[in-house]
Amino acid sequence: MSYILQADKSYTFSDYFNLNYSTKEIVAEFGYTFKLEKLILPKKQIANLDVSKLRQAFYNKLPHISLNSEMAKREFFISPILLEMLEYIEFNIEVEYAVNVNDKLRGSIDYLLTAKKKLLVIEAKNADLDKGFSQLAIELIAIDHLAPPSDFLYGAVTLGDVWRFCCLDRVNKIVSKDIDVFAVPSHLEELFLVFAGILAE
Repeated sequence: MSYILQADKSYTFSDYFNLNYSTKEIVAEFGYTFKLEKLILPKKQIANLDVSKLRQAFYNKLPHISLNSEMAKREFFISPILLEMLEYIEFNIEVEYAVNVNDKLRGSIDYLLTAKKKLLVIEAKNADLDKGFSQLAIELIAIDHLAPPSDFLYGAVTLGDVWRFCCLDRVNKIVSKDIDVFAVPSHLEELFLVFAGILAE
């Protein structure tokens, strides 16, 4: 029996961000378990990878830009990274991708990246990675209901300059949060290799 979600209430993905419960408690409402661990993320080498121009652009230009809004972070952090990755990795980007599984699993995903595999990316509101992760976990559970069968689904929650990945083990219904994070601009190469590993796995 649910003790977090009200049976007669409809919930969007963003509502889970605002719940004052842990990710473990929230995903348990849907029959999933939660782990915090060091993930061994898939990586794929990229021929001729060179992110030096993008890194230098971040170092040179970001000090002149006000980054105190979600729109600014999307425009000047997240979008440049995704556009640059398209130079090396072939994938499709759905922005504000609408999902409607039922009245507890519905809403819009910030970015749904699709190649051989799918990767969900959301921007954490109010610079809160932990609550952003709870929302991401619910979005992964929603996609789990809709996507073709596979062993794993991956997601990332970001503040723009910080990226944290997670993995949904679809067979065992386990949501795993990576204990490590990737910092931008310093970890751009590693970030690109993980994106390539997930999308082309």
